[in-house]
Amino acid sequence: MAEARFQSFAQRTNPQNAAPRLAALRGELKKRGLDGFIIPRTDQHQNEYVPKCDERLAWLTGFTGSWGVAVALHDAAALFADGRYTAQAREQTDTQAFACEHLIDNPPDHWLEHHLKPGMRLGYDPHLHTLDGVKRYEAVCAKMGAILVPVETNPVDSVWTDRPAPPLAPVKLHPLDKAGDSTDTKIARTAAKLASAGVDGVLISDPHNVAWLFNIRGGDVSHTPLPLAYAYMPREGKPMLFIDGRKLADDVRDTLAKHATLASPEEMIATLTKLGQAGQKIRFDNATAAVRWINLFRDAGGHVDHGLDPVSLMKAVKNTVEIQGSRNAHLRDGAAVTRFLCFMAHEAHKGGMTEIDAAIALEKFRLETGVLMELSFPSISAAGPNAALPHYRVTEQSNRRIENGFYLIDSGGQYEDGTTDITRTLAVGEPSAEMKDRFTRVLKGHIAIARAVFPKGTSGAQIDAFARRPLWEAGLEFDHGTGHGIGSYLSVHEGPQRISKLGHAALEPGMIVSNEPGYYKEGHYGIRLENLVLVEPRTIPGAERTMYGFETLTFAPFDRHAIEKTLLTADEIAWLDAYHRAVLAKIGPLVDHDTKLWLEAATKPL
Repeated sequence: MAEARFQSFAQRTNPQNAAPRLAALRGELKKRGLDGFIIPRTDQHQNEYVPKCDERLAWLTGFTGSWGVAVALHDAAALFADGRYTAQAREQTDTQAFACEHLIDNPPDHWLEHHLKPGMRLGYDPHLHTLDGVKRYEAVCAKMGAILVPVETNPVDSVWTDRPAPPLAPVKLHPLDKAGDSTDTKIARTAAKLASAGVDGVLISDPHNVAWLFNIRGGDVSHTPLPLAYAYMPREGKPMLFIDGRKLADDVRDTLAKHATLASPEEMIATLTKLGQAGQKIRFDNATAAVRWINLFRDAGGHVDHGLDPVSLMKAVKNTVEIQGSRNAHLRDGAAVTRFLCFMAHEAHKGGMTEIDAAIALEKFRLETGVLMELSFPSISAAGPNAALPHYRVTEQSNRRIENGFYLIDSGGQYEDGTTDITRTLAVGEPSAEMKDRFTRVLKGHIAIARAVFPKGTSGAQIDAFARRPLWEAGLEFDHGTGHGIGSYLSVHEGPQRISKLGHAALEPGMIVSNEPGYYKEGHYGIRLENLVLVEPRTIPGAERTMYGFETLTFAPFDRHAIEKTLLTADEIAWLDAYHRAVLAKIGPLVDHDTKLWLEAATKPL
């Protein structure tokens, strides 16, 4: 089997480790006079992808999902994961050591109501929790007569004897022809936002925002080109960039020093203390600022303004250079995906291919572009019942042969000019009438979002139902959002914009979001169809409001063999045929002769 460069299929954890590691942690808690401890799946920046040294939840429990938390008490312990990961959590941990709970239906604070006793001391690492999260734990501790105790050092680290060292990947300058705006321009815009908000400055705790503001990229975490760092941006004066100097080559250091005062992360303590003593009013990001920094600043006399880091929204609205870069990246990526789809059309039905084989093949086609920097996430390569797990990750143990049924591939690439994310579901063999019905309803929802027009000020929550209606009409539903924001050579999951029931940020021209409705029949098959779309102004004759719509950025064919044509309206068929004409026109010239012949057949009018 060929080797993957950017993803691993090894099973990284062992459920048998959970019980002895939990016992070791309990021993450490007893030495510290603690009756329990909270272990979130995060780092001090609340990142989706975290460095290996911060994979505490995975080390302790075995669970490797991207969102979760564990609570360890002396006489009970629980692992909490949301609906995407409930099956995975049960498989990856020792359920005799950790009870597996639903993170939404029975969150940790609710569980603690039944397990805390008066006088118990529940510890937490203040570097790893936001203010809102800590308030929930404080409330349940107060209700139960327990005490929530911040720790100076994390007790998990004390028993994790082979914990990896923090990352020191070199920082790279992101060139202006990819960034679109200079660092000075971005700093000036941020200062203006701070003045409008009436605050003296903002602690930028999200490394994605640091990377965008200073036009830098790094490699401290997998799949996202992040340099782990903080910044303090004042309303007036020079910013401060808190970053380990060992990551900075001389030329990078010299360039950054023109825009910011460089300091080590350890110097944040003195800086925030000084700002607090001066009575400053500082914005702390509600999504990423650790309570450690908020409490430090407040205790020194500062005034906390708890809200959205203004950089987040500026970053979300792409400039013209970033938009064109995304278009270019999607054409390049679409050609690679189309080559893969052609390959699968010839190989999948033979019965010898596995999920790992397919994931490696797609990575190979992307590598052959010559400019792939990374995958934007580990490919979700899922056959049959594995596709019914929305966030399935294939391992050598779970690897399944691709046979008759649906095969789902959700994948993306990181290029210097753009980040991509695309999902296609392929019929291997002849799908059943039910499978074609479900596929077509998902496609109808996808088309509804792609064709949507909406007034200025509309949020993703207001159009999320467009994607669900065809499924609702058959008594069906899917349990994830319809779309998430996308970065520009940054995170494949970017806020605040998203299309979901919880997507309350207004969609603005320049924002990029995914359009990915799905359907999952547990134990049988799964379907998801995803393109990325760009919010753009839309001219409507006689319109009384400023209207927006979507430009589709992703180009690769949908599987026509899985479509039940009688379920589509004339307008939906017209959209699909026009989309496929565009795929052929844009991708056809970028692929080899044999792939183009296949593409011509795959994009024929319905």
